[in-house]
Amino acid sequence: MRKLPQTIKTILFPILTVILALGFTSLVLLTTDSSPWEAYRTLLQGGAGSTRKLMDVLVAWIPLLIVTMGLLVTFAAGLWNIGIEGQIILGAVFATGVLKYFEGTAVPPGLVLPLSILAGALGGALWAALAGVLKTYGGVNEIFGGLGLDFVATAIVLWLIFGPWKRPGIGSMSGTEPFDRALWLPMFADSRLSPWSLVIGVLSVALVFFLLRGTYFGLKLKAVGKNQQAAGRMGIRTGLYMMSAFVICGALAGVAGSLQVTAVYHRLIPAISSNYGWLGLMVAMLVNYQVVWAALAALFFAFLNIASVRLPIVLKVDSSLSGVIQGSLVLFALMANGVRNRWLGGDQEERS
Repeated sequence: MRKLPQTIKTILFPILTVILALGFTSLVLLTTDSSPWEAYRTLLQGGAGSTRKLMDVLVAWIPLLIVTMGLLVTFAAGLWNIGIEGQIILGAVFATGVLKYFEGTAVPPGLVLPLSILAGALGGALWAALAGVLKTYGGVNEIFGGLGLDFVATAIVLWLIFGPWKRPGIGSMSGTEPFDRALWLPMFADSRLSPWSLVIGVLSVALVFFLLRGTYFGLKLKAVGKNQQAAGRMGIRTGLYMMSAFVICGALAGVAGSLQVTAVYHRLIPAISSNYGWLGLMVAMLVNYQVVWAALAALFFAFLNIASVRLPIVLKVDSSLSGVIQGSLVLFALMANGVRNRWLGGDQEERS
């Protein structure tokens, strides 16, 4: 009798989630007199219609993947790192600061670029540490603290773009002056995809998978997430592990922000985070915080983001349709988890 619930849990529920999400999206399209079939066909062509489009999907996937991996660490500790958007932004700011400092100097780009990525990791980690301090030692809920820090980070980047780092003569919403091409991460021919970004993205998956599955640190982190009081009675320094989770997540978010500067936009722009923090939260919830599935779900979300650009052009349908699909996937996944936990005896799967 136990095998049937396990089969439902691992196979049928994810399939049902996708069917319900697509069905809901189809109903939304029908209410606007749009053809669901044409919309899905347009999405497929928009994301996989050529090698260039597939490359663009990978460009969007890499920062989303890195951010999601960081969030899995904080989720393992039972924390909602809503400040992830601000951590991406501060990573981009720190990376930009390093690039601007060394631009035009004799320091070789082969040294400046790694330094900018490390600076991004530092910026994200420091911003996350603020949220961690507020939560761990100030008693401020991490959701409220994180949201507040997100607003501050947005204000900082706007101040820099329209103030100290503005373009010569005038500030512009297009961002700072583009960096010299020598300070761009190398890219594949005829694409915006950097092989170095791809390597960093894959390494982030390996790092978090090993951290959560193959170390005592990961085991203790999960213990804190499952029951903080019980973990404290077992001698685990819960405050230290919560702070560590914030810092690791922030560092990865900062790396994502630095790659947005060095590999994608080649300058600092107001929307440098591209909402990857919010998308990462949805991805993590969709896959029940499992590392490998999170990587695949992040790829699907990135595909939807790139593919939806064609919708207004071809079908006169707003590109926000991809957000409807993404949001409904998460909604139905949460509902499926609730049904599974209520009627199938709970979820015994490990969050990794």
